[in-house]
Amino acid sequence: MTGIYFSGTGNTKYCVTRFLERLGADGGAYFIKVKSRLPEMTEDSELVLAYPVYYSSIPKLVRDFIESNKAEWQGKRVFIIATMGLFSGDGAGVSARLLQKYGAEIVGGLHLKMPDCIGDVKALKRPPEKNRDLIAKASEKIDRAAERFKNGKPTRDGLSVFHHLAGLFGQRLYFSGKTKEYTQNPKIDPQKCVGCGVCEGFCPMNNIRTENGKAVSGNRCTMCYHCFSGCPKRAITIIGKKVIEQYKFGNYGG
Repeated sequence: MTGIYFSGTGNTKYCVTRFLERLGADGGAYFIKVKSRLPEMTEDSELVLAYPVYYSSIPKLVRDFIESNKAEWQGKRVFIIATMGLFSGDGAGVSARLLQKYGAEIVGGLHLKMPDCIGDVKALKRPPEKNRDLIAKASEKIDRAAERFKNGKPTRDGLSVFHHLAGLFGQRLYFSGKTKEYTQNPKIDPQKCVGCGVCEGFCPMNNIRTENGKAVSGNRCTMCYHCFSGCPKRAITIIGKKVIEQYKFGNYGG
């Protein structure tokens, strides 16, 4: 079994890696970037697809990855891991329906509540001890899910009709525009930016470049918060206007 994942600040990478380790899988895990191709990553027929949930939907980059590889999903058996800061309803179900359209068999789903990476909205921030507790509980849930999978009874989080309705009416109907297209974020403060190029290297969309000693953003941001959390000068914001915490999984779980 092989893992295919998108992760901005490390939450999802940790979850898919731990799940594969508990399964004893030897296929490895591959990070999705712009224009990633499934055939280049693996020929495995059993896959774990993992990603964070945005507004009860999947990141635009993940949707593009699924659709650009639509001919390759035929006959694949896919287990879906969706990480989230709050209850998402059908975080796994959104990609499941799309994958089924292209011929994949969905063998299960797992929803994992993790620390929120949105570090410029104060209401979403939790104290460090709460973040560590969330990661500990998610780790236990991953281990149980791996055992269930090995026993032929995989979890099916987010795949029922109830979950579909919860995701649809919980957030997706009201915030569909947030994930339908890429955004013009991030916002880079020219007074703080020193043109170090760190954010440019982090961006999975190749959306940031350095010009005349300053970082400049394009209009293809997928809101992963990777550049935000990696900027050494705290010069970047995505949704909010002020850097509150640059979340990195390694600060809490590894």
